[in-house]
Amino acid sequence: MTAAPSYADVPKPVIKTRRVRFDSSGLRRHYAGGDLVMSHIVAILSAMFPEGEDFFVRSVRHYSDRITDPVLKAQVAGFIGQETMHGREHRALNDRLQQMGYPTHAVDRRVKRDLARAHRKMPPKMQLAVTSALEHYTATLAEVLLGDEKARDILGDSEVRNVLLWHALEESEHKAVAFDVYRAVGGTEKMRIRVMRVMTFSFLIGTILETIMSMLRDRATYNPVRLIKSLLGLRHSPWLSKEVRQRIRDYNKVGFHPDDNDNSALLAHWTEELFGAQGQLAAKLK
Repeated sequence: MTAAPSYADVPKPVIKTRRVRFDSSGLRRHYAGGDLVMSHIVAILSAMFPEGEDFFVRSVRHYSDRITDPVLKAQVAGFIGQETMHGREHRALNDRLQQMGYPTHAVDRRVKRDLARAHRKMPPKMQLAVTSALEHYTATLAEVLLGDEKARDILGDSEVRNVLLWHALEESEHKAVAFDVYRAVGGTEKMRIRVMRVMTFSFLIGTILETIMSMLRDRATYNPVRLIKSLLGLRHSPWLSKEVRQRIRDYNKVGFHPDDNDNSALLAHWTEELFGAQGQLAAKLK
């Protein structure tokens, strides 16, 4: 078997913790460009993020003292800082979404319960495999948002769009960290791929069920014209394209690495676009 390349042989982005503050007080009910279904999907995903980010941090931090490569060690520190900030800002957003009628607090409690059970029952290396698998999902969706103008247009001009652009940039920056820690501590390809297949099923089913329950609480769902129009719009969603589905499946290939998909140009563009001297979100940095 060919030896894996040294971590230092592969150029890595600098992962910096950006301390930002968003203000979602002015959101309207269906903030995703007025789209019913997409507004609920994004709210459910946001509700899942804080406890999910905490789980990711714990699974990576568990092995931090076993990482000797200075480059990867710095990446781990950046990963933990970014994920901690993501959890904080999504909690603030989720509080506002709860006030607007989305069941974000109930979803948060269920995710917390499920991940606490996983933490008790799964060996640490499997928890890290779960983190690596879900990081592949978030990075793939993040790069769709950054790379597809139609995906950004769906979110309109709300503060949710700003939160997700910031989150997407940082997910793209640290997309390989959990994977590289997993590989560095001896995680196997067999476990990695098996866990991804299980997580694909549970993540998709969980998101769909939570979205349906959320929509049943919304009076707009019972307007058949609006509901059907929104559901039909999903057929053309950039997040459900054939290319995205293939990128998700790529993770199941033996020898896969997140850096197989070069995102360096995307990162350079959006780092300047969001946080350069005239960046869209520069004023939100604290």
